[in-house]
Amino acid sequence: MSVSDDPLDRATVEAAPYLTGRAELPADKSIAHRTAMLAALGDGESRIVHYPGSADPQSTLSCVRALGIPTSVDAEGVLHVFGRGPGGLRQPEGPLDCGNSGTTMRLFAGILAGQRFGTVLTGDASLSGRPMRRVQAPLGAMGARIELVDGHAPMRVLGSRLRGIEYELPVASAQVKSCVLLAGLFADGTTTVVETTPSRDHTERMLGLDAVEIGGRRYLSVEGGRRVPAGLYVVPGDFSAAAFLLVAGSIVGEAALVLPGVGMNPTRTGLLEVLRAMGARIVVSNERTVSGEPVADLLVHSSGLTGVTVGGSIIPNLVDEIPILAVAATQAEGRTVISDAGELRVKESDRLAALARGLTALGARVEERPDGLVIDGPTPLVGATVEAFGDHRIAMAMGVAGLVASGSTTVLGASSASVSFPGFWALLDRLGGRA
Repeated sequence: MSVSDDPLDRATVEAAPYLTGRAELPADKSIAHRTAMLAALGDGESRIVHYPGSADPQSTLSCVRALGIPTSVDAEGVLHVFGRGPGGLRQPEGPLDCGNSGTTMRLFAGILAGQRFGTVLTGDASLSGRPMRRVQAPLGAMGARIELVDGHAPMRVLGSRLRGIEYELPVASAQVKSCVLLAGLFADGTTTVVETTPSRDHTERMLGLDAVEIGGRRYLSVEGGRRVPAGLYVVPGDFSAAAFLLVAGSIVGEAALVLPGVGMNPTRTGLLEVLRAMGARIVVSNERTVSGEPVADLLVHSSGLTGVTVGGSIIPNLVDEIPILAVAATQAEGRTVISDAGELRVKESDRLAALARGLTALGARVEERPDGLVIDGPTPLVGATVEAFGDHRIAMAMGVAGLVASGSTTVLGASSASVSFPGFWALLDRLGGRA
């Protein structure tokens, strides 16, 4: 795990007696990645409303431009992508820099596997340490030629003629599923992905694919040569960003937060189910559908929480929210057990180790296990200096923990929050009456 050595890259959070106000959230980056990629493959001009300025989606947009797809932003901030159809991508002049974004690298690997040119996908030090054989294997079965360095980026994708396959995901992964489905657009015949545990379904929603469920398995198929129509995409607020405020609003002594326009895709909102089981007071209102995705407004009030056991099939639907769930667990009555979450060890950091280290430094009672955490609460936290390890979700989780820790909590490497939530630290100050 990387450690910040920049003395200026830090944020200090004071204990907050209250949190109140309305919080506008960044747009959902999982959806944003996919809108930009599909718009690039689309037949003509697409418009994307609320495309986020955070680092990961901007990495995807930079790759789209490097592949010869023009884009522009109009006076209202709407992103226009001028797609040239599935055969309209051009060989980039150099490697495609995916920054810190695993979604960018893995999904583009699928798109580029069926092109008539070769491409190199690179990323920062964190992304270069994340496993990529999980996409190399199915793409190789389709006939793609993917070269890695000891299973990691840089990834060289040598354009090949692909054939459709049936591929059962060995672990629940929306990124691998999306990679294979996108490659299927360029393959001969039918490509089918089989899930035994559902994962986030944004790609199949956008492609208009219908799932067939047989014997506890979910089959998703795409025909090679399928065209992607140009259109209008509206990106909702990011539930993963809302998660930090839902927990903050639940554990701070006096809190009332309104979160408008939050994406409520059921494959993403596992944390909402868990927080309600813990006793959180969260009201869902104004439910509607925007660009095929369910959206709602959320209201959260402070409440007493009770420990829970979390594992099994719900984990893929809250895997990104486990860092902030761990913070909630420190303030819950009784024991919280999180299991089947070994995937967290190969994210932007080893999130299980990072959480155990950071929360222990703040005074929490945490046991680190190979695939999860055991946390006993409630624990009075005490301000300390903690490290983000270059991971946006660890940075923000430590920041929320600082709201209920006595004294001051300093998060080193705080700027990593901008990967998914620009303005996070200023928002905490405003909601706590310090700005």
